Amino acid sequence: MRCVEIVEPGGPEVLVVTERDRPTAGPDEVLIKVAAADVNRPDCLQRQGNYAPLTSVTDIPGLEVAGDIAAVGDGVQGWSVGDPVTALVAGGGYAEYVTAPVPQCLPIPDGLTAVEAAALPETFFTVWTNVFERGRLKAGETLLVHGGSSGIGTTAIQVASRLGAQVLATAGNDEKCQACVDLGAARAVNYRDEDFVEVSKDFTEGRGVDVILDMVGGDYIQRNIKALATEGRLVNIAFLQGSKAEINFMPVMLKRLTMTGSTLRPQSVQRKGEIAQALREKVWPMIAAGEVKPVIHETFALEKAAAAHRLMESSTHIGKIVLIP
Repeated sequence: MRCVEIVEPGGPEVLVVTERDRPTAGPDEVLIKVAAADVNRPDCLQRQGNYAPLTSVTDIPGLEVAGDIAAVGDGVQGWSVGDPVTALVAGGGYAEYVTAPVPQCLPIPDGLTAVEAAALPETFFTVWTNVFERGRLKAGETLLVHGGSSGIGTTAIQVASRLGAQVLATAGNDEKCQACVDLGAARAVNYRDEDFVEVSKDFTEGRGVDVILDMVGGDYIQRNIKALATEGRLVNIAFLQGSKAEINFMPVMLKRLTMTGSTLRPQSVQRKGEIAQALREKVWPMIAAGEVKPVIHETFALEKAAAAHRLMESSTHIGKIVLIP
């Protein structure tokens, strides 16, 4: 099969297309003929040498795919060869074939193309577990999403607003802010022109927001603490501006805040399967009804993986970037 490998840590140019043996589905796994694979920030970190794959996982990057099942392993139930599927994988997505544990597989919702379906797993798994499980966001509460025009951001805005929350989002220009509002954000903040702390306070009449989903880190951490309401929850999923910051913890105590976060790839297959089941029950019907839809910015051929990474790192995109083998 054709696949993309990282020849050495470095810039996008270290991504090259090569030939490798097609993987084989093990027990409780399926082999997927990949129709589309998404590009995510962790892929860029892995390429740079800053996010090593798990020791038991292929070094081929790619964390989410969609396609058709080409083979099933021993013990697999509920899936057959030819079934359309989208899946969360721990690596190997940038290829013509990839194996996936059955608990991490989901049917492609009605009405979605393979390109759109490939944009679901990593993003929706991340949003669901962090915003709704760790962040405990409820209808009637207010969510602040940093990076609202990213794949994570566009997903969080749609799902949270459809489930009854009010959403604020930050983005870096007016076009991105308008995209956030079009997706359901009640207010978008151009962080180059406005202070999201002040906007959060004004929007909530001084109370502050209930949940913040942050992928920025750095000096945003202290500012997030200021923007949160009493009993608020701060959830970090990445640190684009660094994971270290000087923090005054007194407001954390006085406002009884919760600070948490998670990474997805190291979690067990069982845990990922639990997230998948929650998505199938609570979010997949919204997707099938057309109420929530992944935002696709651009597609690239597998041979153009380096260009896809350059676009990802430029942060000029709105939504998801997809590779097509």
